[in-house]
Amino acid sequence: MESNLVTDISYYDFDLPEELIAQTPEKKRDHSRLLVLNKDDHTIEHHHFYDIIDYLHEGDVLVRNNSKVIPARLLGTKEETNAHVEVLLLKDLGSDVWECLCGNAKVIKIGTIISFGDGSLKAECLEVKDEGIRLMKLIYKGILFEILDKLGKMPLPPYIHKQCEDNSRYQTVYAKVEGSAAAPTAGFHFTEELFEKIKEKGVIVVDVTLHIGLGTFRPVKVENIKEHNMHSEVYEISQEAADILNKAKEEERRIISIGTTSTRTLESCMQKYGKFVATRESTSIFIYPGYEFKAIDCLITNFHLPKSTLIMLVSAFAGHDFIMKAYQEAIDKKYHFFSFGDSMFIYGNKR
Repeated sequence: MESNLVTDISYYDFDLPEELIAQTPEKKRDHSRLLVLNKDDHTIEHHHFYDIIDYLHEGDVLVRNNSKVIPARLLGTKEETNAHVEVLLLKDLGSDVWECLCGNAKVIKIGTIISFGDGSLKAECLEVKDEGIRLMKLIYKGILFEILDKLGKMPLPPYIHKQCEDNSRYQTVYAKVEGSAAAPTAGFHFTEELFEKIKEKGVIVVDVTLHIGLGTFRPVKVENIKEHNMHSEVYEISQEAADILNKAKEEERRIISIGTTSTRTLESCMQKYGKFVATRESTSIFIYPGYEFKAIDCLITNFHLPKSTLIMLVSAFAGHDFIMKAYQEAIDKKYHFFSFGDSMFIYGNKR
C-alpha cells in the first residue's frame, strides 16, 4: 500500500484557493511568513522569515544557488510570414545554440528564422523536438546578455499574471551566474542585512550553481510518478565549496539547503561520488518519497504547485502525510503560495 501511495500522482494534489497565489513579492523580502516544521517531532510553528536566524546554529553550512535569471522570454516574428512567435531560452548548449520552448511552435520548422525587436537578434531553427522544444542558433553582434536586457522579458511563471515592476525582485540578492530560465525562489526572502547577521552568528554561507531550465515549466502528466521523465540541468560545485561541505559532513555539522535546486545539486553530487567534489555536469535526479537523503539536513523552501516534482521532493524530505498536513494548515492560515509566496523551514532533531 505504501509504495502505491508515494508513486500515485493524485497523492500530491491539493485544493488551493486562487487568492492565495501570490502575484507580487512582499515589500520587504524578509517580512514574508515562515512555517517552521520539525520533521522528526511533527511540530508546526508560525513565524516571519527574519526569525530564521533563531533556527540557525554556529557551524551550520547554508548552501544557496547563485544562478541568475536572464530575461529569456522573447517576442518575435517569423521572417517569411510575420507570424508572431514567443521563444523562451531554456538552456545554453554552447556555440550560441540554445534549447528553447516555443509558443506557436507549429510554424517553426528547420531553417525557420525568427527576428526579435529591431532585428539585432535573430534565431534560426536547427532541430525540431517534441512538446514545443526547438534547438535554435542565435545570430547577433555584440554581447548576448546586453541584447537580452534590451529585448527580453523576465520569464515569469504562468500563474503570475503581470510583469514585475522591478525585475530585480525576480532575482535573489546573491544572483551572480547568468543562465537560468526561472529563479531559485526560496532565496527571495533573504536580504544582505540578514546574511550579515547569519554570518555573525558563525554560520558558513556557500554558493553552488544550478541553472534552472525546462523541468520547472513541465508538469507531471503520468499517473505513476516513476514514469515521469526529468529533464537535465547543469550544476557546478567549486573546490572551495566541496571542501567546506566535506568538512561539515566529517564533523557532523548541519548542511542547510536554500531551495530545491540547491538540494538537487548537493544530492546529485553525493549520490554519484559519495562525497562532495568540484564538478560541472548535468543532473536529472528525481527525488520523491522513498529517496534517502545523503547530503542535506535542513531545507528552506517555498510552497509548491500541486502534482509538481517539487512537492514530491519536500514530501520525500519531511514525509508525505506531514507535508500535506502542513500545506493544509498554511492554506487555513492564509499563507501565500508559489514563487512570490511565503516560506518553510524544515529541520530535524540533529543539532
